[in-house]
Amino acid sequence: MHPVDPTESAADSPLGDADNLETIRDFIRWAASRMDEHGVFLGHGTHSYLDEAAWLVLEGLRLPPDLGSDWWASRLCAGEKAGLLELIRRRCIEHTPTAYLLNRAWFMGQPFYVDERVLIPRSPFGDLIRDDFHGLLDAGVRSGRILDIGTGSGCIAIALAEHFPEAEVIGSDIDFGALSVASRNVGDYQLSERVELMQSDLLDQILDDEGQPLTFDLIVSNPPYVDPDEAEDLPDEYHHEPADALFAPDRGLALVERLLDAASAHLRPGGWIFVEMGNGRHWFDQRWPSHRGYWVDLSPAPSSIIAFPREKLEDWGGRTA
Repeated sequence: MHPVDPTESAADSPLGDADNLETIRDFIRWAASRMDEHGVFLGHGTHSYLDEAAWLVLEGLRLPPDLGSDWWASRLCAGEKAGLLELIRRRCIEHTPTAYLLNRAWFMGQPFYVDERVLIPRSPFGDLIRDDFHGLLDAGVRSGRILDIGTGSGCIAIALAEHFPEAEVIGSDIDFGALSVASRNVGDYQLSERVELMQSDLLDQILDDEGQPLTFDLIVSNPPYVDPDEAEDLPDEYHHEPADALFAPDRGLALVERLLDAASAHLRPGGWIFVEMGNGRHWFDQRWPSHRGYWVDLSPAPSSIIAFPREKLEDWGGRTA
């Protein structure tokens, strides 16, 4: 963050005259207007400029996001004003996502530390976990072993550990920076004894002490799946996220294909793998029209998660059909 001079007049803001802003309510209203004016992209946690502005202003003041509106008339001191103006400038001018500005994102109603080493949590896996995976899993998974591939901030691995309190959970990532962020979150949730973190390129290093594939009752993954050709069309906010966690070759399918090719050796009988691929569903269905997977119902949103039981992973793409 750029240095903030608490004596600087609000009128010096590059976003225009802010000299009359005094209260929390003033800053939320003004920030929402500036976000609209500068075409800020929403999609990393909120769906309106007022919600985005309230999140930025309240947490920027170290206040709870559900602060009662009675407090919104509170007047701010000079240092608080200067700090908020800098956050709003970075959000509107640099298009830095709010989660990175605050080093905080929310997943399944819980806060997680994030920075630009990891994607901002927004996975539909949250809905799937809440719904207990639509009842597809065998009872054994509740005390079995679960793997989260591409764990990033660790939010999905942590959510799985909390949903399946008797299970052993491993979160893996190829990037050591991401694993550092995940380790911080695992520690914050006091789950270090139940959530193990491993460095691995997909499943390549997920091995036991004898070098054999480590096996699981459930594997979930949100791998890089965005077609690199789409990069120029993405809002500026996405370019603050780590490119290696977003983009994959071959229309975004290269890592998905590698993962599914290797998954059967890492699943126990009755085990399942769930893979998220966002808008890549179109390309997946087009490449493998006879695939043997199930698109998981995420109504009212279109399904972006495909599931395979272990017995469907042999010739999963129907490539010989």
